[in-house]
Amino acid sequence: MRTVLFICTGNTCRSPLAEGIAREMIGAGRVEGVEPDLFVASAGVHAEDGVPTSPESIDALERRGIEFHGTSTGLTREMVDAADLVLGMTRSHVEVARAIAPGTSTPIERLDPAGDIDDPFGQSQTVYDRVASRIEAVIPDRLHSLLATT
Repeated sequence: MRTVLFICTGNTCRSPLAEGIAREMIGAGRVEGVEPDLFVASAGVHAEDGVPTSPESIDALERRGIEFHGTSTGLTREMVDAADLVLGMTRSHVEVARAIAPGTSTPIERLDPAGDIDDPFGQSQTVYDRVASRIEAVIPDRLHSLLATT
């Protein structure tokens, strides 16, 4: 089974959004060419283990019919090496992940090649919903282009 790992700073806002959205889209067959049993996970480059996912991220997922429960996990070299693909929310996340796992054979890329996905931490639910919409918009094409088996 292949694995995609989404990363952000604290693993409480953006990467859990991406994890939940990707898991739902893949399970529903909404990502062309990607196997439905692809394992999806998330971590933070500066995360403290065990912090609950932000209520605003949970709300943004629930608005999409996605149930999500999780706590933060700090990114490790082992996680990078075990993944088939690591997708960061910003260029900085990509750089930190590459520094954590120098020489890894795992591709480490930005989720949205057009630019960074800003951190909604401490902002309104509207901002979280906007971030979730952007993540939702880029996931199908990005995963298809990087992981498609057909």
